Amino acid sequence: MDFSIEVIVILFFVAILAGWVDTIAGGGGLLTLPAMMLAGLPPATAVATNKLQGSSGTFIATMFFIKNGSIDLKEIRLSILMTFLGAVIGGWFMLQIRAEYLEMLLPFLLIFIGLYFLFSPNIENKDRKMKMRLSLFSLTIAPLLGLYDGFFGPGTGSLMALSFIALCGYGASKATAHAKILNFTSNISALLYFVLFGQIAWVIGIIMMLGQIIGSFIGAKMVLEKGASLIKPVVITVCFFMAIQVFWKNFG
Repeated sequence: MDFSIEVIVILFFVAILAGWVDTIAGGGGLLTLPAMMLAGLPPATAVATNKLQGSSGTFIATMFFIKNGSIDLKEIRLSILMTFLGAVIGGWFMLQIRAEYLEMLLPFLLIFIGLYFLFSPNIENKDRKMKMRLSLFSLTIAPLLGLYDGFFGPGTGSLMALSFIALCGYGASKATAHAKILNFTSNISALLYFVLFGQIAWVIGIIMMLGQIIGSFIGAKMVLEKGASLIKPVVITVCFFMAIQVFWKNFG
């Protein structure tokens, strides 16, 4: 497909904004996917291309957090493995079951996450007492998060961060960093499928990858500098905005 320079530039800047949002709160696809479809990409191609450019953003954010010591790979490796396996199973389910049924429940999930961050007084950068050991989290919650992302996906980043905060007692910055590496893991699972069987618009995808890299780097740096004071309002805004969008799509 041929695109004008103006459209390419717009998609590039949308990807920058999406990378920033996705690193801090998740939900960057809320911006990039509609933008690509408005630009003229068929829905299936837009979904595949979105996973390509989105994976680059989560990769850059993950590498930034690892470099700065926010993620201990040895500690989180079981969660990474189980998230990947869950995402593979979720991708298989996506081919067998209509995801539209899950979409009806999505707004309520997003509202719950938004309300938790809004009213919880414990969303701060300090770790709290664990309610679940990381090993148990890895074997039970991590594969479910991967399955959800492989099968459906919207709001995964926020859901992962919330899980680390509520169950593992992580502070906001640490939860965001660990959510990002699990989100990258589940993204890679879906991306492998799309590379093999999907129709990726490679030129647009690569240009938006560059935008995602810039936005994700900025977002990751701000997470470490601002912590909960930045993460909390962005997560709340993104969750409620996504919930309104899905309500409008299904019931408007």
